[in-house]
Amino acid sequence: MNMIKLGKTVGAALVIGALFATLPACQKQEGPAERAGKEVDKAADKVGQKIEKAGEKIQDAAKK
Repeated sequence: MNMIKLGKTVGAALVIGALFATLPACQKQEGPAERAGKEVDKAADKVGQKIEKAGEKIQDAAKK
């Protein structure tokens, strides 16, 4: 009876160990297109902020 329990415990430990060993390999690797897309997003955000500031300056000038 003890050998059966030991076998199940060792088997479960091996399965869990194998899962933990393979999890890092499942992470999505970022390719060049995705990196370029992120850079485009950053640039678009900066342009949007500049446009907002310019709009605020125009409104301030119109009030004066």
